[in-house]
Amino acid sequence: MIRGIHHPSLATDDLDTLLPFYRDLLGFEVISTFGWEAGSDLSALAGQITGISGSTARSALLKAGNAFLEIFEYTTPLSARSDAPALSNKGIAHVCFDSDDVHADHARLSAEGIRFNSDPIKVGPMRVCYCRDPDGNFVELQQITDPDSGLALTI
Repeated sequence: MIRGIHHPSLATDDLDTLLPFYRDLLGFEVISTFGWEAGSDLSALAGQITGISGSTARSALLKAGNAFLEIFEYTTPLSARSDAPALSNKGIAHVCFDSDDVHADHARLSAEGIRFNSDPIKVGPMRVCYCRDPDGNFVELQQITDPDSGLALTI
């Protein structure tokens, strides 16, 4: 039986640029890093699992609270985005992170040069705002303001 969501995974063409956004600005802890070269035993195993044979990649697994996030940089084949991201495109639209003070997080990230679509907005039992990571992925910051709404995380 499915117990819940363990982690979303993002693909990037530059792990060294994307990792500091999630680690340093959003406060995720790096749990592990790993990778493989094309032609290695690990590449063959990864090919069996993912269906991408002959790949070369490196990855970081991050954690914040009860959520994990995985970031992959494939150099073989190259990671690429076919279209500019839009919330209405098919596929993963955004990743949402729980905040205990969305106004403070918005101010802190804005001071670091992160641009938001708006200031935090009250929507029912929460406050939300959206920005983009260095790869253009949409990131939602959410603060549950009504703990009785049934939306609060158990950490």
